[in-house]
Amino acid sequence: MYRTYLKRVGAALESGDQDAAQAAFTAAVPVLDRMVRRGILHRNKAARHKSRFNAQIRALRLGNGGDAAEPAGAGEPASA
Repeated sequence: MYRTYLKRVGAALESGDQDAAQAAFTAAVPVLDRMVRRGILHRNKAARHKSRFNAQIRALRLGNGGDAAEPAGAGEPASA
């Protein structure tokens, strides 16, 4: 059941509709929390999903096109 909600958030993010993505995310959070309480989903995995989706929605709002999910410093060579 929770995967359906995750897919809805992902589809809204891909479409670029920030309002729809926020609404889908708001609906998905209690479902993820419920799955954690029931022992279906590990709490760290649920937290990871929520954090990544929240970062992507925030990036969409700011106009970055969803690149906020990439960790800081990713793709940059390490300085010697």
